[in-house]
Amino acid sequence: MSFPSVAAAPILETERLVLRTHGVADFAGSLALWSDPEVTRFIGGRPFTQEEIWSRLVRYVGHWALLGFGYWAVEEKGTGRFLGEVGFADFRRVIEPSFDGMPEIGWVIAPYAHGKGYATEAVRAAIVWGDAHLEAARTVCIIAPENRASIRVAEKCGYREFVRTTYKDNPTIVFVRDQPSR
Repeated sequence: MSFPSVAAAPILETERLVLRTHGVADFAGSLALWSDPEVTRFIGGRPFTQEEIWSRLVRYVGHWALLGFGYWAVEEKGTGRFLGEVGFADFRRVIEPSFDGMPEIGWVIAPYAHGKGYATEAVRAAIVWGDAHLEAARTVCIIAPENRASIRVAEKCGYREFVRTTYKDNPTIVFVRDQPSR
């Protein structure tokens, strides 16, 4: 499967959010986000290091350059405050069953912005973009079974449970969403 590359993520706007390309200036916000134990308790189980966050930031930008899709930085439209990250990726995960060829959507919102519907709003914006631009017939996401908030977001955005499996020795649920026919 080949993907067109783009230099940067397109800017997406919702009523309250702007989804845009990550830049070096987002490093501090991303570091604060991924260093928070509340954020990482279901994603890796431990706060990430500065080095890991830098690699993550570079990976986000690299996805757009190499694959034509990737992650957006999510900011609050009215204030410009960094809220989190959302997007599609190909992480080449070693997981059974494999979902090679299916873009994986993911999202993370800072704890100070939880409970306001920002995750659902950002994921829906990414899905609208994905439906128009991704060639894959299906997208996936993986969520820890205990992460009820993310499961609710996935379900509100049209994802359904596909299979329960393990990833890196942790229980994981794979959710799928079929792209509408074009």
